[in-house]
Amino acid sequence: MWSGQPHPDEGHPPPLEAVPVPWKSVGPCKSHRTESPRGLAETPGGEEAQGEEGPAAVPLDVLRLRSSSMEIREKGSEFLKEELHKAQKELKLKDEECERLSRVREQLERELEELTASLFEEAHKMVRAANMKQAASEKQLKEARGKIDMLQAEVTALKTLVLTSTPASPNRELHPQLLSPTKAGPRKGHLRHKSTSSTLCPAVCPAAGHTLTPDKEGKEVDTTLFAEFQAWRESPTLDKSCPFLERVYREDVGPCLDFTMQELSALVRAAVEDNTLTIEPVASQTPPTAKVAAVECGSTNTCALSGLARACRHRIRLGDSENHYYISPSSRARITAVCNFLTYIRYIQQGLVRQEAEPMFWEITRLRKEMSLAKLGFFPQEA
Repeated sequence: MWSGQPHPDEGHPPPLEAVPVPWKSVGPCKSHRTESPRGLAETPGGEEAQGEEGPAAVPLDVLRLRSSSMEIREKGSEFLKEELHKAQKELKLKDEECERLSRVREQLERELEELTASLFEEAHKMVRAANMKQAASEKQLKEARGKIDMLQAEVTALKTLVLTSTPASPNRELHPQLLSPTKAGPRKGHLRHKSTSSTLCPAVCPAAGHTLTPDKEGKEVDTTLFAEFQAWRESPTLDKSCPFLERVYREDVGPCLDFTMQELSALVRAAVEDNTLTIEPVASQTPPTAKVAAVECGSTNTCALSGLARACRHRIRLGDSENHYYISPSSRARITAVCNFLTYIRYIQQGLVRQEAEPMFWEITRLRKEMSLAKLGFFPQEA
């Protein structure tokens, strides 16, 4: 029974009172859209007609409103659920995207850290290598400057020695084969006698175009040899094909370096011509702090060049080879005689000898005589 006020149902909002307003339905129910406006429209104009049906019509309208409200609530709930479901799906997708982007960021950060570390390590390696190269370059530069200073000092000393050496009084430091009279013993079979023919007639050299005066020993210039020397002196060269050097090599250098051991003789000749032969006393041993692996060839009692049993006080080394060969005093004299001649020729070729043609020719002749004497077996006695 209707008691005048509707009781609210459990879980539903209180019923709405009927008000005289136009009705607009949002639900699919057509009966409510057709009946409700008509019933509400008849209320203000038919109060007398509803006087009898009023108590029964009001609950009907309330029920209709309640039913439509429930439908609206259900549809709104379904719509909200759908929207919520869509929002949850979008949120889940966004969470997955954020997680993926986070993993990408972490991976990029790790790669960036590794790349930075590798770059720093490579940079440190390059800096260390550059420092090492710089230190090595500075060391080489320092050594090169020291060598240059040493070579300049040697060149200056050599120039001084060469300029102060004359055929009449050769510089004994420039020519070590010339020993002082106090230390040198008598030469066997080679005794100089003063010549009394100091008033010899001067000889005229047609090739030179001037008069050559013999000295007190009665020397006289060979015009052919002097002409060849003059031609060579115009453009000094170490080429053995020129007439002057070809004659000297054929008559003096070749025979002087022609030893019994032909194979070693060829090596010695090549080293002498290349200026890479080293002669050192046997007594001078290498210090313990700077030992060099050397291979001793032969013994101190046998000459490696002549093959004869002789007391060898010197040994030779060819170029950068570590092989040492013991040589006798006679073999050493022959080698040093050739070395002295070639050294003087190099000085002339380098322009270090500032003399006239005649003194230079007589010095070359003296050096050739030393080679001839050494080839014949004459050598200065060692102290």
